[in-house]
Amino acid sequence: MVGMSPSSLAVVVLAAGAGTRMKSATPKVLHPLAGIPLIGHVLSTAEALNPQQTVVVVRHEAEQVSEAVDTWADNAHIVHQDDIPGTGRAVELALEKIPSDVDNVVILSADVPLLDSETIGAMIGFHQEAEAGVTLLSTIHEDPTGYGRIIRRDDGIVTAIVEEVDADEQQRAIHEVNAGVYVARRDILAHALPSLTTANAQGEKYLTDVVGQVATQSGVVHAVVVEDSWLVEGVNDRIQLQRMQRRLNTMIVRGWQRDGVSIKAPESVWIDLSVQLDQDVTLLPGVTLEGSCHIDNGATIGPDCTLSHARVGAGARIQRSVVDSAVIAAGATVGPFAYLRPGTVINEGGKVGAFVETKNATIGRGAKVPHLSYIGDADIGEGANIGAGSITANYDGVNKHRTVIGPHAKTGSDNVFVAPVEVGAGAYTAAGTTIRRNVPAGALAVAPVSVRTIDGWVGTNRPGTAAAEAAENSRTTPDTH
Repeated sequence: MVGMSPSSLAVVVLAAGAGTRMKSATPKVLHPLAGIPLIGHVLSTAEALNPQQTVVVVRHEAEQVSEAVDTWADNAHIVHQDDIPGTGRAVELALEKIPSDVDNVVILSADVPLLDSETIGAMIGFHQEAEAGVTLLSTIHEDPTGYGRIIRRDDGIVTAIVEEVDADEQQRAIHEVNAGVYVARRDILAHALPSLTTANAQGEKYLTDVVGQVATQSGVVHAVVVEDSWLVEGVNDRIQLQRMQRRLNTMIVRGWQRDGVSIKAPESVWIDLSVQLDQDVTLLPGVTLEGSCHIDNGATIGPDCTLSHARVGAGARIQRSVVDSAVIAAGATVGPFAYLRPGTVINEGGKVGAFVETKNATIGRGAKVPHLSYIGDADIGEGANIGAGSITANYDGVNKHRTVIGPHAKTGSDNVFVAPVEVGAGAYTAAGTTIRRNVPAGALAVAPVSVRTIDGWVGTNRPGTAAAEAAENSRTTPDTH
């Protein structure tokens, strides 16, 4: 951190709010943005500041939020806000956990996820250079409705922050608004916070009132204007969340394009922050990449695919399919309309075709499951070919069992493999066969039931129907061939 040693800084993250405007059972700060909860973004930013200590204040759905904090910031201290409302009270409680040798405290909101550590670092540098008591970020809004207004003297020094509900008509006309991000000297906070009151329109201890206290006591308060307002935009409802998601996704997509990824319709492609893409990957319209996806060079995904936690090898091709926690090796093909469930591994050159579902299955090198099949709890050997309409019956009502198809075996259409069962290397199975016992290598398995034909059945049992009439006509019409 420029101009500040790590031992002199602490960070407080405010995450106690109920977020009622989200209208959700999920706490607001846990709603995902590019695959990471809002609070995860903020905690990652806080970590980049290299603070001596990070304190997170929670209250609403405290247990869920605390679990997320533990996931994204192992060393953060969690403080539970009491029944006294307001951001001022939250910071007051957090300060009790911050060592007295800390010089400055950065205060962040858990619902402002796009603010980066570079912008915060610039604020801290200005704060130190100006020897200010408090420095905050502000921005200019064409429509400042809902935000606290920044009140300045003629020389630019900040004298107060007035919340909209407490502002008069002249103050509401101000377009510079508080971004809710601060750095303040710890000793100043320790002196000012206990004296805050709830004597305001919302009956809360406002953190913003600290600014007025410092200003009236000959302290210096500065506001650093952030030109890009979206950096300090908060999330209060799902409309704002979607707008932020769109902006962040546009940045992610452009970043990958600059790194050598072809994205044919950027407005229709969604990529989580945790996704990794190699050069010369092609993403066609309607692609969503979630979680820990890693796509190797030259692979083509899309159109209309959703991949979650998938590993895709070089030159693989996936179209109009859903892939969840599966591995697709180099040169393999998937789809259209395939569903690869967790535990699926398609080896090099393998194929899972149209309307095929796989689960906990290994498809060998060059093996094919081309059409209309369910392959679950199975091992398909190298070079094997599974006929259309095949099913591995893997569940006996209590336990799952495995099907093994040997290398270069060829199974007929409409086969059912009743697991546990094995088909040996190079074996064949006839169409319509139910395989209940192991088939030796090189053997042919044929269902023992022969077809029985009852001549004239339609005319006897369905007289007067179109079928009966067609059958009768076929008998009386001379064969011209």
